Amino acid sequence: MARITIEDCIKKVPNKFALTIMAAHRVKQLREGSKPLVHSPENREIVVALREIAQGKVRPNKDLSKIDRVDRILEDEDAAE
Repeated sequence: MARITIEDCIKKVPNKFALTIMAAHRVKQLREGSKPLVHSPENREIVVALREIAQGKVRPNKDLSKIDRVDRILEDEDAAE
C-alpha cells in the first residue's frame, strides 16, 4: 500500500494542530479496541489513524476555529522573529 503523508491529511484537516489532536485521539480509540475504518493490515495504529483521516473516514467533532486562530497567531509570531 502507498505511503501516507501529512500532506494527504492536510487536504482533509487544514490545520496541523487539529490533525495532531485528531490522530492522537483516534490512535487511543484504536488501542482501546475500536475497529479500523480502513483496511491496513500490519500497520501501527498511527498509520491506520492517518489513513482514516486522509480518506475522510475520521473528521473533527468540534469547531476548529479556535485552533485555527492559535495556528495563525503562532505563524505570525514565527514570521516576526
